[in-house]
Formats: sequence, C-alpha cells, structure tokens
Amino acid sequence: MLPILDISKFLADPSGEAGQSFVEQLRETCHGAGFFYLTGHGIKPAYDQAVLDVANRFFDLPQSERESLAIGQSAHFRGYTLLKQEITAGKVDWRDQIDIGPEEPAPVIGVNDPVWLGLRGPNQWPPGLPDMSESVANWMTQIQPVGMALMRALAQGLGQPAGYFDDRMEPDPYTRLKVIRYPAQPEGEQTGQGLGLHHDSGIMTFILQDSIPGLQVMSEGKLLDVDSIPGTYVVNLGEMMQSATNGYLRATKHQVVSPPAGKQRISIAYFMNPRLDARFEPINLPPALAAEAPGGQNADENDPVFTTFGVNALKIRMRSHPEVTSAFYSDVDLATLE
Repeated sequence: MLPILDISKFLADPSGEAGQSFVEQLRETCHGAGFFYLTGHGIKPAYDQAVLDVANRFFDLPQSERESLAIGQSAHFRGYTLLKQEITAGKVDWRDQIDIGPEEPAPVIGVNDPVWLGLRGPNQWPPGLPDMSESVANWMTQIQPVGMALMRALAQGLGQPAGYFDDRMEPDPYTRLKVIRYPAQPEGEQTGQGLGLHHDSGIMTFILQDSIPGLQVMSEGKLLDVDSIPGTYVVNLGEMMQSATNGYLRATKHQVVSPPAGKQRISIAYFMNPRLDARFEPINLPPALAAEAPGGQNADENDPVFTTFGVNALKIRMRSHPEVTSAFYSDVDLATLE
C-alpha cells in the first residue's frame, strides 16, 4: 500500500516539531515511492462530491454535445478527447476526457513572443451543463493552496528555504485539470489498457478517484494497486521535479487498467504547475541528498526534459494531441525554444 501522509500538522504550524516531521516524511516518500495518499488537507468532502457529480453528468451528455467541444479545434489544448484518440506506450488508451485550464482570453502572440503562450486561453464548456464551470473552478480553488503548502514543505525537505519555489509558482500558474472516464472495454477489444504506463511531465499531480479501482503504480519493479480511500487525494511528482533534483525525487511510472464489464471509472487529475515562463534549474542539494541522486534526465534522448516549463508543457501537449499540433503548431521545433 502507498504511504499515507497527514499534512494537517504542517498546515497548522509549518515550523513546529510535528510540521517538520511531515517535511521529512514527505521528502523520504518522494525520494522513495514517489506516490502517496494525502490526508489532513482540510478540503470539505462536498467539493470532491460536486466535481465527481458534474463529471458523471458530463459523460452522460449526448455524444454529439461532447464532440462539439473537440480539443482539436482549440489552440490552447482545451476540450474533449474522444475515446481511443490518445496513445501511450504505443497502444491506444481506452478513455475519454475533457481538458480544462485557467479561464482567460486567448492571448495575442507577437512575432517575438514564445509560442507556448498559446497554451493559455479559454475553455470549452458544454451548454447542457451550465454549472460545470463553477463546480470545477471551486474544486481547483480548494486544491491550489494545499499544493503550494506541499511545494513549500518539499523545498524545506530539499534543504532550501520554504519559499524556494514561490516565484516559479505565482502569480498566474498554468494549472490544468483532466476530467477522465475509463469505460469498460467491449468484448473482443479487451487490451486492458485504460491508460498506458507513463510518468507525469510537470511538477505535481493530485488525483481524485471514484470508488472503481484501476490505478496502478510501479513499485520496486511490480505494479501496486492504488484503491480509493475516502477523504484522500493520491499525489505524485512529475519529470521536471525529477530532473531539477538530478533524480533524487522520483517521477514514478503508473497506469490505469480498464474496469470490468458494466462499470466505468471516473477520475479528476489536477496538475499543479508553475508559470509557463518558470525555469527549473538544477537545485543545489545538500551533500547527503546529492549522494543519493542517480540522474534525472529521461533515458530516451528523443524525449528531453526542458528547463523552461512552457517548453516542456508544449512538448507533452503536442505529443498527446497530434490533431491540435497539425492544426496550430505544425511548424514548431521544440529544440529551438529552450
């Protein structure tokens, strides 16, 4: 079972003995398992229930209404992705989803502006669910300060001042949300892959799952089932934190297996990201931690981890959504953007 970390004492008194004990526990967990359950966050269950309810109602909408929000028509990578439209580890993922981000006007991008500014912009909302934007925004508003608290605890655990990451995370972070459905696979098409084995690309991810199991995490060479525990979020780190710490912190691989016949699984993934222009340079770790850092770059030389978050985020979005890439980013050479 994954570690369960209680952040309540840190939230109450970050510098106190119990708060500092949490700092050490967090550092050890992110160096080891790389995944954990978070409890003691203080978020009322009603916020979780509201966003899960609206997610279920979204996927109950007519297919035509969901398709009208197709992500392929958004230069900002916002909108609905049809079932079987994404590939992970060379196989088709059996899931559909809607991608959501901070609500704002589309930016005017000048000739000399970085192309990744196009990641910002408006969302696509279903007309049949007028309350969806409010439920999603309310939940994201609750998660953000908890995420910032974790970043400050993690900074201390790495031997840095508590505010080490603050200027990268604020103001205007590029937070992002995926509302995801994993339906059962029909007879004759069972690959078992709801989402293929992968690691996350950014900084930190919060996962809210319903009661249907499916999430699995790679632990010591074996896949560990991560069932839902009411009142907790599953938290993991992304490749930019792994790279910035030369591999001391882990971006752990994970996957989702499809549910059994007659079931569907809903999960909400909140990506705790920094500003798009933020740079995650190597962190000067204390010698004892540096000695346990095995190297943080991806083994695949064709998949480099870029230091500027906007470049790294665009890399992942272009790879995940070729229909958006061909429509809006066909002339982009990521290697020239860093």
